[in-house]
Amino acid sequence: MILQIHHAQITIPKGAEDEARKFYCGVLGLSEIPKPDGLAGRGGFWLDVGDRQLHIGTEDGVERGTTKAHVAYLVDDLEKARERLVNAGVIVTDGIQIPGSVRLEFRDPFGNRIEFLEKA
Repeated sequence: MILQIHHAQITIPKGAEDEARKFYCGVLGLSEIPKPDGLAGRGGFWLDVGDRQLHIGTEDGVERGTTKAHVAYLVDDLEKARERLVNAGVIVTDGIQIPGSVRLEFRDPFGNRIEFLEKA
């Protein structure tokens, strides 16, 4: 049956790939990986996240800024991640804390909700 999550996909507005690369590769430090040739012409790009992938697709007409949907990333130093985000002008809020971890959340430039958490 299901073994693990292979990738997650979020969307950005069509034509916003350069801005998204600046945020996801520049601010968050993720590495872009090649998309298969059959998908390369559809817009967006793919990222390597440890042993998983994040696919950035393009889609207009989506109200990203009001949804609870999100991707959560495990980080090794939450306060260092917070500092990097704040220095990049990202508005960071403390998430509701859950046992065994500390966490924060923010929105990317397109309104996608993102969570960072560190094991306590």
